[in-house]
Amino acid sequence: MNRIDLDGRRAVVTGGAQGIGRAVAERLLTSGATVALWDQDAALAGQTAAQLGSAAHAVAADVTDAASVDAALAETTTRLGGIDILVANAGISGPNLKVWEYPPEEWRRVLEIDLTGVFLCCRAVVPGMIARNYGRIVCTASIAGKEGNPNASAYSAAKAGVIALTKSLGKELAGHDIAVNAITPAAARTRIFEQMTEEHIGYMLSKIPRGRFVQVEEIASMVAWLVSAENSFTTGAVFDLSGGRATY
Repeated sequence: MNRIDLDGRRAVVTGGAQGIGRAVAERLLTSGATVALWDQDAALAGQTAAQLGSAAHAVAADVTDAASVDAALAETTTRLGGIDILVANAGISGPNLKVWEYPPEEWRRVLEIDLTGVFLCCRAVVPGMIARNYGRIVCTASIAGKEGNPNASAYSAAKAGVIALTKSLGKELAGHDIAVNAITPAAARTRIFEQMTEEHIGYMLSKIPRGRFVQVEEIASMVAWLVSAENSFTTGAVFDLSGGRATY
C-alpha cells in the first residue's frame, strides 16, 4: 500500500462509522491525518473511533439537518482546530421499486440524505477552507448517477445530483487551492446491501465487467490521493470506480 502524505491534515468523513466511510477514515489515519467521523449513529461512531485509535474522533451528525451539521462543524473545529478535508460519503440506497410504485416519502428521504446531506456538509466546511485557502473535498456519488439503475430511481437521481453539485462547487472554488471531486463506485458489499433486494444486487453485479464488487479498500485508496496536496490541479471531476461498467 502506498502511503499518501496527509501528515497534519484534519479530515471529516461523513457516514464514517461503517462501510466505505470507515475504510476511508482508516486509510486517511494511516496516511497521517486526524479524522472526525460524522455519523447519525453516535454509539457506532464511538465504537469505530475507539477501534481506530486516538486520532479518530466520533461526532454525532444528522447530515439532513443544517443545525446538526453546524453543531458538528463547531465540535470538530474545537477538537481538530479546523477542517482541511471533507469526504461527503453518508448515504442510503432506498427501496427497490418502480418509479410509479415509489412512495413519495421514501423519495424525499433518499434525496435528503444522499444529496441535500452532501450540500449541507459542503456548505458548512467551505468558508473555513476559503479562509485558509486550502481544502480537499470528495463527494461519494455512484455509477448509478451516471447510468441510472432500474428500480433505484431516487438513489440514481440523488447521485446524479451529487455529480452536478461537485462540478458546480469545483468551478466556484477554482480560484482557491481547494479541489472538489466526486467518485462513482460500483456497488461495494457493505451493510447497504441489507436495504436491497437480491434481484437488484444480482443486476448490479451482472453489469460489472470485472465480475466482482468493488472493495472498500480500493475506494479508500483513490480517495486518499484525491484529498492529498498532490491533487493540486484537478477539480470538478468524476473518478470512476465501476470495474469497467462506466461508458463515460
